[in-house]
Amino acid sequence: MDKTKPKTHIIFSHGKESAPWGSKITQMVEHAGSLGSYTIHSIDYQDLTTAKQRIERLVNYAQELKGEIIFVGSSMGGYVSTVASNQIPITGLLLLAPAFYLKGYEVKEPNTPCKNTIIIHGWNDDIVPYQNSLKFAKQHKAKLVLVNDGHRLSQSEKELNQEIENIIKSTKKNE
Repeated sequence: MDKTKPKTHIIFSHGKESAPWGSKITQMVEHAGSLGSYTIHSIDYQDLTTAKQRIERLVNYAQELKGEIIFVGSSMGGYVSTVASNQIPITGLLLLAPAFYLKGYEVKEPNTPCKNTIIIHGWNDDIVPYQNSLKFAKQHKAKLVLVNDGHRLSQSEKELNQEIENIIKSTKKNE
């Protein structure tokens, strides 16, 4: 009988016009991998046109996994991860410039039961206003990190790495 603890899975969800292994996700994966043994997943949504389809794909994928799950979502992927967290028990939720409160999304007031939520958003985001993350963080008592950057968070590698580390460490405390 295998008595080892099931692995922790970190599942990345990319943004609307991004790819599953873009530079932001790749560098965060490298940092997470340096912190310990995690199974890293990055779901490809490029063939899907709606957030609803992406949520369904994420839920179907995650429900097959054994062990703890951390969702990391960027932009539309942040919205997708948040909505999916209501259907899949997760231990951590890291959101990068999440696409909250935007027209065209079915869930107008996204929420999550996950108490271990961190949001990183750029002050200079020209796609999703940082105020949307502020509103969500206030409603959900989530940690919010505002950085001097834009929507892609391309100048915030240090902060992205620090917060992926924080979300991983905080899930270990809950074991």
